[in-house]
Amino acid sequence: MTTLVVGGGGFIGSHFVWMLRTRGDRDVVVVGRGSKPRFSLPNDVRYVQGDAADSSFIGGLLEHCDEVVDLAYATVPKTSFDDPVNDVLVNLPATVNLLRQASQYRLRRVLLVSSGGTVYGNAAYLPIDEMHPTNPVSPYGITKLAAEKYALLFHRLEGLPVVIARPGNPYGPNQLGNLGQGFIGAAMFATLKRQPVSMFGERGTIRDYVYIEDLVEGLLAALNRGHDGEVYNIGTGIGLDNRAVIDELDLVARPSGFSVDVEVRPSRSFDVEANVLSSARLTYVTGWRPKTDFKAGLEKTWTWALSTGAAL
Repeated sequence: MTTLVVGGGGFIGSHFVWMLRTRGDRDVVVVGRGSKPRFSLPNDVRYVQGDAADSSFIGGLLEHCDEVVDLAYATVPKTSFDDPVNDVLVNLPATVNLLRQASQYRLRRVLLVSSGGTVYGNAAYLPIDEMHPTNPVSPYGITKLAAEKYALLFHRLEGLPVVIARPGNPYGPNQLGNLGQGFIGAAMFATLKRQPVSMFGERGTIRDYVYIEDLVEGLLAALNRGHDGEVYNIGTGIGLDNRAVIDELDLVARPSGFSVDVEVRPSRSFDVEANVLSSARLTYVTGWRPKTDFKAGLEKTWTWALSTGAAL
């Protein structure tokens, strides 16, 4: 079986690809927009530079693949506010074209990776299940939700065997803290540079932090055993505010000679106060559950950051 992973050279994608090849039951082709992937990939993985918005390019790859995982996204929530039009233009056409082209081939499965952290907006209740209203409050979340709607459109009209995954807030090795996404990565980056960690509000926001190895296992579960036309959250069901994360990070960092300093700033109107996901649907259908508790995952991530000089 051959799996095409669009956006497989990034933080989540590279971990996903390594997991697939470690299991050894799939050949993997990775598509990225850069001349090389951001993070290293196994030597036996084929990396192809190109744009999923190019029909002839992506069609030529789909012809030789059995399934597709779409992880590609060119912006982050922070940059989406800076230029909402750009957020649409650099993301949505490529995704829609990929879905349209995929509809023309007899694929086993298409997995679209969306964003459980942004598509729901302000929580009406916690934990958030897949039936919760979707009212995103950022351009990033709006575009992610639009991509989902197109995926379900092609499923309904063309029979595209698509499954949608909505991850919580991933963290772990390879999460670079200077890219404007991921509080844990940003906090470690600042701490290693001996700079204060910015926190908006006395305790910040509450998020569902899922360790990267658990997340990619969840993605594989959805890919293998999810039901076509369904949406699955991938989270822990546990919410931690920024202050709790910083306190845990300080305990982990001190033995290495680092301490976490905090700069409290005024709360921001566009921040969702709390986002905690229920993954009961995915667990019921596939048996997936997160295995890594937060402290253990944080320690693994800090060890990686120290050993690689992640702040350099």
